[in-house]
Amino acid sequence: MSTPRIHDIEFGELLQLEPHGPDTYVGIAARYPWGGRLFGGQVVAQALRAASLTVPADRPAHSLHSYFIRAGSNEEPIRYEVERLRDGRSFTTRQVVARQSGGAILNLSVSFQVVEDEVDAQIAVLPAGLPWHDDPTLPDHSWAGLLERKATFLADGTMGYWIRLNAEMGDDPADHQCALAFMSDAAPSRAARLPHPDAAGDVGDRRLFQGASLDHSVWFQRPTDPSQWHWFDTRSHGLNGGRGLVTGDVIRADGLHAATIAQEVLVRRVRDSPAGQ
Repeated sequence: MSTPRIHDIEFGELLQLEPHGPDTYVGIAARYPWGGRLFGGQVVAQALRAASLTVPADRPAHSLHSYFIRAGSNEEPIRYEVERLRDGRSFTTRQVVARQSGGAILNLSVSFQVVEDEVDAQIAVLPAGLPWHDDPTLPDHSWAGLLERKATFLADGTMGYWIRLNAEMGDDPADHQCALAFMSDAAPSRAARLPHPDAAGDVGDRRLFQGASLDHSVWFQRPTDPSQWHWFDTRSHGLNGGRGLVTGDVIRADGLHAATIAQEVLVRRVRDSPAGQ
């Protein structure tokens, strides 16, 4: 059976993992507009879903930390092996390794917590003067009819994205967290390139760099529906050794601070000669 295009499947199909033995699950791959490489956000989302299948439903994830080990192929399914590291009274910890025939492609650690009735204090807010997602002048970087994304530059020179999933999400909070993890990988890479002296600040400068997500973290602050618009205020923390570090708050259009993300991105200048690549 050929791998489906991401255009031709419902987002929920990506989260329908098939059991393959104890704490082991298999998820489908999908073809993305850019060619043979999987979208890292899909692998993170499926790994989070695999972990959540081994945890009681009343314990949502509060954070995940992942390393992208090698590029995933869209030519074969992905196998997710879950290790139960700890089941505590308040916290549950899982580790997930995603594999294809070439070996491991992702290692993910995720912690779940019982819902606790404690103080809720929000600090992050939408910036003053932020252009709205329906501003027709914003560059549209959406893809596959699934991920809607509008690039936004602020007066202080920083940039971010308005992002939402064009998908029916249902009522399962675990699916909502997986979807937020999916779309969070669509935000950091451009901000990581911005400090580079060769970066032009537009989509075209991608061809100048060998880029890839190296690691990715998400802290889930509050429940949210990823089919609504969220502002990702991606901020670069500089470049070193061909790596750029980006952090960002994820704030819903109504002001709810839903999550915080961090990602280290490979930003390696493509050389003119093959020997320099």
